[in-house]
Amino acid sequence: MRYIVGYTPDSRGADALALAAVLARNPGARLEVVHVLDGPEPVEASSGPERNVQEIRAGRAQEWLDEALEMIPSDVSAAKQLRYAHSFAEGLIDAATEGEANLIVVGAARNGFLKRFTVGSVASSLLHASPVPLALAPSGYEAPASITRITCAIGTRPGSETLFDVAVDAAALRHVPLRLISLLALDAHDDVNGQRAVEQARAHAREVLEQACENVTAGTELSAAVARGKTIEDAIEDLKWDESEIVLIGSSRLAKRSQLFLGTTANKMLRSLPVPMVVVPRDHVSLDQSPTA
Repeated sequence: MRYIVGYTPDSRGADALALAAVLARNPGARLEVVHVLDGPEPVEASSGPERNVQEIRAGRAQEWLDEALEMIPSDVSAAKQLRYAHSFAEGLIDAATEGEANLIVVGAARNGFLKRFTVGSVASSLLHASPVPLALAPSGYEAPASITRITCAIGTRPGSETLFDVAVDAAALRHVPLRLISLLALDAHDDVNGQRAVEQARAHAREVLEQACENVTAGTELSAAVARGKTIEDAIEDLKWDESEIVLIGSSRLAKRSQLFLGTTANKMLRSLPVPMVVVPRDHVSLDQSPTA
């Protein structure tokens, strides 16, 4: 398995490296630390001055990549890669596609509040176009020794079953508990309709939990929770979060097949979560194995 890590020499790059290393450790994935430069490769420059500039930029980028490799724990396999593309996001997608990678990992933004997400231009572009799951590290992320729980946001819309299967497989591979959550924003409901919505959400959570019990391997701990609040953000705050967990969410039903697109609820979750988020493309079959493997 291969994970592509988008690296820049700043706190965002450090967040991405930290998350990639802890995600890779359990399934034994190999990291490809990638930096992307715009403009042509030096050998393809149209003039001598342009070639000199690109050679200087490439040399600096290689130094950054070497520094990045030194930051990765010794028990995680990693290599570096310098690419050229019109945009950083395009370069990461090309690297993932050509290398048949299973995951792209980036820091969400440079200026987010501590351990919260602020989506920057690279993450935003990837959220609309990545063909593989995208892992987003919150600002100031400090990697734990290992992932200790996976939380999966479940819904009732078409496609949620695929995300559920991905979450079950990921938890089993890492030998960690799986928590299924349903989020309810009740500001638009009166008391009667609000209570009915809660009961329906709880019934759905129980149904999914029963389905999970039939599919997980022995020893995988399962739980389900319904969080509610006046807004999705309040519902997120209603839950208890472990710093060593990750959250899996699915793409919007409007996404193209095998491509990401962040829906309204997922976008609100993204800006409120204190832990890393992995967004899974529509119809994707696994977080840790290639669909064609």
